[in-house]
Amino acid sequence: MSKTNAPYLLKRQGIFYLYKRVPTHLISHYGKQFIRKSLRTRDRKEAVRAASSLVAAMEKEWNEQILNVPDSGSVFSLFEKQTSSIPLLSEAGRFYVDIKGKAGDKRFERYTSRVVAEVIGLAGDKLVSAYTRHDALAFRDALLERGSANATVKRNFECIRAIWNFAAREHGVGTANPFSNMNYGNGRGPVKRKPVPIEDIRRIQRTCFDMDDEIRWLVALLSGSGMRLSEAAGLIASDIHLNSKVPHIRLKPHSWRPLKTSGSERDVPLVGAALWAINRASENADGSFLFPRYCTSVECKADHASNTLNKWLRKYLPEGCVVHSFRHSIRDRLRAVQCPSDVIDQIGGWQTYGIGNEYGEGHTLQNLSFWLKKLPF
Repeated sequence: MSKTNAPYLLKRQGIFYLYKRVPTHLISHYGKQFIRKSLRTRDRKEAVRAASSLVAAMEKEWNEQILNVPDSGSVFSLFEKQTSSIPLLSEAGRFYVDIKGKAGDKRFERYTSRVVAEVIGLAGDKLVSAYTRHDALAFRDALLERGSANATVKRNFECIRAIWNFAAREHGVGTANPFSNMNYGNGRGPVKRKPVPIEDIRRIQRTCFDMDDEIRWLVALLSGSGMRLSEAAGLIASDIHLNSKVPHIRLKPHSWRPLKTSGSERDVPLVGAALWAINRASENADGSFLFPRYCTSVECKADHASNTLNKWLRKYLPEGCVVHSFRHSIRDRLRAVQCPSDVIDQIGGWQTYGIGNEYGEGHTLQNLSFWLKKLPF
């Protein structure tokens, strides 16, 4: 490359860069139209030498890619229009939701779409094979800069890593996952939810009895059962068994509201404020749904319910407590009456660790109800 013939050199603020167009046939393979790399020198002769070796190496690789004759097939296939089967990240995200069987799970869809959109916003919607470690680091730094907790950063990377791995397996991408083995930095620690003190629970329940409406029925149910908000908001009439020897809720997944884990499918005894709440909701239900304000046959609006309930509860709860704190409280309250830990786990749908706990059918409704009745409501 002479001084008059150095078409790949670009000078910016005194520094020379290599700037070269990627062949049209290979844009889909590399995920970009141009290669731009700093040569880290202000000296033209040194830049020409560095650029010459890089250009020669690139053109050799490109020629091999373009003119690579497959072991089986005709050489004339080289002259046919080539298309890449590797999907864009946006396409991979949609395929991932479908293959996971989560196409009807609005919450899962929204979360996955948001993670994919954030990566695309930072690095562009490229073929999954074209993403680099630089793109992954940019995603991590963006999360940390806005103050995301360490656990939140980790969850985001678990999502995008799973999408990339799925697309790579399906389409034979042999490169390493750029979103793997990430150091998540020094994000915020997790926000620890405080349990609601018993005197506040009693005051809230008395207020719910007085106001006696759909929102207060839902609050009372959560305060006395330890259920998750989405579990309670997604209930229908057939889930309720008030005429059984032990009144209870049979929690099971529905198309509009899946359960968080397989262990979340359980029977929840109804006592105290929770029994009152279900009785009132059942008596006033016009259709199948007990809380139609927050649930339809299309979706369970748990986030909307959370916002509404937290707004009302703010004047009744101490600082650091939210509607989900009732779930923390039920565990502490059961511990206080010396309830066995595996009974607590079964009531709340928490995982009980240990091989022995995988055997048998668990505790009876009568036993679960016995311990819940020990709680002061």
